[in-house]
Parts: sequence; structure tokens; C-alpha cells
Amino acid sequence: MAESLLSARRLVVKIGSALLVDGNSLRIRRDWLVALAEDIAAARARGQQVVIVTSGAIAAGRVRLGLGARSLRLEEKQAAAAVGQIHLAQLYQEVLAPHGIPAAQILLTREDTEARRRHLNARATIEELLALGAVPVINENDTVTTAEIRFGDNDRLAARVAGMISADTLVLLSDIDGLYTGDPRKDPAARHLLEVVELTPEIEAMAGPAAPGMSSGGMVTKLAAARIAMAAGCRMVIARGEGLRPLGAIADGARCTWFLASAEPLTARKRWIAGAVAPAGIITVDDGAAAALGEGRSLLPAGIVAVEGAFERGDAVLVRRRDGKVVARGLAAYASADVVRIRGHKTSEIEALLGYRGRDEIIHRDDLVVD
Repeated sequence: MAESLLSARRLVVKIGSALLVDGNSLRIRRDWLVALAEDIAAARARGQQVVIVTSGAIAAGRVRLGLGARSLRLEEKQAAAAVGQIHLAQLYQEVLAPHGIPAAQILLTREDTEARRRHLNARATIEELLALGAVPVINENDTVTTAEIRFGDNDRLAARVAGMISADTLVLLSDIDGLYTGDPRKDPAARHLLEVVELTPEIEAMAGPAAPGMSSGGMVTKLAAARIAMAAGCRMVIARGEGLRPLGAIADGARCTWFLASAEPLTARKRWIAGAVAPAGIITVDDGAAAALGEGRSLLPAGIVAVEGAFERGDAVLVRRRDGKVVARGLAAYASADVVRIRGHKTSEIEALLGYRGRDEIIHRDDLVVD
């Protein structure tokens, strides 16, 4: 499966605290991060887009605040994250800069991936950064989240990000080289699995608790991430990340476990749009626009003749012809009030009509399912 990494179009790489931070000194492993930047540069040279989901802010901040290795209260964790996040972002910027790669910091909460409009805002930002050649560096916003609303680990955050941006490959870099039938630290007979095609109860029973140390996740959270990623049409790999250039090691055939999705990312996303979202409004289009949608094109404002219902940006809407036949459904890039104002107009007129320039499309073809 090494070619799966090399052939990825869009790669999400999750980095845990246990890899990024030395467990004894609590210092960032800068040499490891420099080598990872070389891996990212190599991936970019292959034409791949790369997104990093990183832990380590609390670990980096606790040293600077003199909090040591003791257990921290929630307020102390949030304070450490506020200090450590600045340092972490600076480090990513420094190691990527020699390769001519801009680093961009994005902090997310769980609601940013679950609330539809916030989900779309986050996705649009990440998509634009990738289009501009930057590497988004994403972390959970530990400075404001609480125990009730936080992800609790970055494995699941990485999987949600992968689904959000229709990534085809998610890499979880870990302190273990994949999934075993038992805990290899305790069971010498535990067998390594090279490939998983379905998360059966037997597979899930193989997960154990997290190893002691800086990590907040374990195999349980990694399998939870696999379920999220596979449902989104994204393949996932768990691989050992402790050595230098871990992505290169995977590409060279290092032992790891691949979790294979049954659908392509866009196919899975469109299946979700078609079957899991209740429409909030209706957009009626002319015959030309209906024909364009049938050819796989986006819905532009010029082809819209009427708007029904009150919906917000990111809500699901139906698209129908003048005769009432539904021809498509999708996620609106504008609220209904704005669609009413720009319907029938050219995309070049959007800014003058609304006072701001959003997307050219009312519904982008990636957010559209044709009936």
C-alpha cells in the first residue's frame, strides 16, 4: 500500500504530542520537525496538497509557564495552550520556510466541524490556503474549549478535517506501527494487521488503552478516527512516527496498517448530501441552468429565476425547473436573502449587489447532487 501514500491527492497528517515533544525534557523535538518538513516538501513536489493536524500546544506551553509534568487543571491547560500555540506555530513556520512553503495556523473546536455554516467556513478557508500553496497547521482550540465540548484527542479531529475537505488519505503518526490483534507490549503472540477493510466488532475489540505519557489518544481513538475517515471515503494509515522522515518511511514500505474506504471522498460526500440532509429551501432555475447542472457544472446566479424558503449559507436546498421537477440538491453558498438579490445576474455583479464578494457559484458542483 506504499503507493497509496505516493498517489494521494490531498494528505492529512496527524502528529501527536508523544512524537512532537520529548517525554523526558518536555522540549519540542526540533530535529524531528525539521525532517518532517522535508517529507512535506517531497509530498508537495509530487503535486500533493498537505494539511497538518498537530498536538503539542499544552506540552509546549507548560514548560514556558513552569508547570512541569504534573497533572494540570483545566484552566492551567488552557493557559498552557495559549502560550504553547504561539511557539508551536512559530516552529512550523520556521521549518517549512526553507522549502518556500507558507504555514497557516487554524484553531478549531468540535462545533466548527459539526455546525454546518461553521463547517463550511472552515472548509472554505482550508481550501483557499491549499489553493494558494500554504500548509494549514490545525489544532484543537484548547484555549477556549472545555471538557464537555472538546474532541479529547486529535485523531478524531484529523478524521473530521479529512472528511471536511474531501481528503483521500489520512496519516496517523503514532508510537506503534499499526493495529495488532492484541497489545504487543503485553502479548508476544499479537499479530500485526496490514490492511482493514471493515471495522467489525472483532477489529474494535483489538484496541487497548492509551500508552502512558504525553498522548491523550490510543488505539480506541484511532479506530474511531478510522470509522469517521472511511465513512467519508478517505483511506487511513496508522504508522510509526518516531523516526526521522516518517512519511518517507511509509512511502518506502515501512510496516503499518491501512484502513481502506469503500468509496471515493467526493462520492461519499455527495451520498451524504443526497440522503442525509433535509432541504431548507427551493431554488428554481431556467432550462439552460438545468441543462448545465446535468452536465456536471455548478449553479450560477444567472440561471436562477425564483427562490423559496428562508435558508442560510451552508443549508441544503432543492433545485428544480420551472415545471416543478427537482433536478438537483445541494448546499447553498449564500443565504436565501442574498440569492434573491443576485438571481438572474452575472457573477461579476455579485460584489456590487451584495457589498462583498463571495463564491461565484450559488452551489458549487462539489456540493451538488443531480437527481
